[in-house]
Amino acid sequence: MKQIKILLLTFSLLSGFVALQTAQAKPSEQTQNSSQTVMLDVQNMTCAMCPITVKAALKKVDGVQSAKVDFDSKTANVTFNPKKTNIEALIKSTTNVGYPSSLRTDK
Repeated sequence: MKQIKILLLTFSLLSGFVALQTAQAKPSEQTQNSSQTVMLDVQNMTCAMCPITVKAALKKVDGVQSAKVDFDSKTANVTFNPKKTNIEALIKSTTNVGYPSSLRTDK
């Protein structure tokens, strides 16, 4: 009887360990290649309120995970899920609120 209890306890512990390892592995697999970051050059920003408007427009796009807009450099750093949206949608969102943007390319 004692051996059966030890065997059941060992089995339970191993099952829990395997389940925990499986649960921890799934999120890391999902985060790989699930985001893309781009830098947009944003036109027409003339005051401190402009970046707030641009950021709000970008955050409304489904799939945008973060948006950081810098008034001084006239740029927006946007991280998004490429399975849900694309660069064209980001550009369209800023353009629709009066701030045309374009993808920054290395010079």
